[in-house]
Amino acid sequence: MTDPDTSNDIPQFRYTATMADDIERRWQDHWEENNTFYAPNPTGAMSDPDHPRAGAPKLYVLDMFPYPSGAGLHVGHPLGYIGTDCFGRYNRMAGRNVLHAMGFDAYGLPAEQYAVQTGQHPRKTTEANIERYRAQLRRLGLAYDPRRSVATIDPEFYRWTQWIFLQIFNSWYDQAQRTARPIAELVAEFAAGTRATPDGRPWAELTAPERADAVDGYRLAYISEAPVNWCPGLGTVLANEEVTADGRSERGNYPVFKRNLRQWMMRITAYGDRLLEDLERLDWPEPIKLMQRNWIGRSEGARVHFRVAAA
Repeated sequence: MTDPDTSNDIPQFRYTATMADDIERRWQDHWEENNTFYAPNPTGAMSDPDHPRAGAPKLYVLDMFPYPSGAGLHVGHPLGYIGTDCFGRYNRMAGRNVLHAMGFDAYGLPAEQYAVQTGQHPRKTTEANIERYRAQLRRLGLAYDPRRSVATIDPEFYRWTQWIFLQIFNSWYDQAQRTARPIAELVAEFAAGTRATPDGRPWAELTAPERADAVDGYRLAYISEAPVNWCPGLGTVLANEEVTADGRSERGNYPVFKRNLRQWMMRITAYGDRLLEDLERLDWPEPIKLMQRNWIGRSEGARVHFRVAAA
């Protein structure tokens, strides 16, 4: 008895890793050549009246920017990006004009430390990593509009973050009107006597440093001393999340100490009531709102009266 011939049992088009790679590359090339994921603007250089979704309802999808501080993406990046990609594709197929953008959060300790490890200038390593990240995101087949990409090291980007800081620095929060107003209006109130100075003296009697201190007490951005996580080994301040339970830096395992440093602060506590009230207007799951309320951390103190015997 002879063994049966099984040569014809192998499928003619077996789905192998090689075939999958070929299919994916061809489609990714097709998407790039045909601008498949372009999202047309209503007007301007990026408008396209002939685009099939030019007049469709718009949807903006934005991912958390990755830190280009390593040789490539790690598994945590696509873990989140695949979810937003599916969401964007569904809405695109449902007829919406979907703008799915990607950028690179290129400043900070991770980029600096990676440059120290490699012995290269941080701009060189960061720009090289950004290009590698873009190539990997493309190979994952994610549906980003490649024209809508920024890196936080681009001067044309961070000039606006500097502009925003100046707007905050030159503003104060008016509790009566529950909104931010220009510092010039606060100075005018002090000068006119409609707002009392901190020590009650007339504005005209204050020296220049005293006037500056009075105004700085209202600014939304101000300098103050506060306890921070100081890491001499890294030469920088660390967030609580960057310090291990053993009191060492997550990156480099250096000792971390508590110390007071002069630093820029934001007067976000002035907005506590508005932040809480505006949460109710958001269509978010209640557990997420609860997390936000706890993060805001607004609380009411208590006043206690004790009866004591007369002496």
